[in-house]
Amino acid sequence: MMSSSLRSVAAVLMLLVALAAAGCASHRTSVESNLGIRGAPDWVNQGSQALNDRDGRYIHGVGSAPTMADRSLQESTADNRARAEVARVLSSYMDVVMRDYTAQAGGSDGVNEQAVSRQIDNLTRVNMSGVRIIARWRDPRTDIVYSLAELDMERVQATVAATEEMNRSLREHIGQRGNNLFDNMAQGD
Repeated sequence: MMSSSLRSVAAVLMLLVALAAAGCASHRTSVESNLGIRGAPDWVNQGSQALNDRDGRYIHGVGSAPTMADRSLQESTADNRARAEVARVLSSYMDVVMRDYTAQAGGSDGVNEQAVSRQIDNLTRVNMSGVRIIARWRDPRTDIVYSLAELDMERVQATVAATEEMNRSLREHIGQRGNNLFDNMAQGD
């Protein structure tokens, strides 16, 4: 029989392996895993992902934290890890946008890839302030806390539209093609 702390370590290692595998995939935005945690909400077992459904376009990030003496610190740790997952998926999306934009622009409008990259990095940081923790779950067997963070892509689009420091053609490109690029990413294309 496996001890509680050994099960906790095993569960965290499984989650880290799944997250690392997702980070290595080129355009993959969801963790193709089912941790198989009995009684867990679907979002725990599905992992971080770009999501396009009838309710809208979202980036979901799942983070976890092992048992800690301070429950508030444990929840905060899981929340921060979930936000980091959202940042990772958003960064992947913005990389796709940048590659698509530079390919489309093909040097016109004085496209400077470094400047575009800087603008997208700044945009990513601004949008991270809109990430919300929408769920938490504590595994009753292992005491691991899982957090689900969400970023609404409508907020990202609104931020882009309101950003005056951004190159006009890049802003228009994101406005015109951003949803299609996101949808392709969410489908794993």
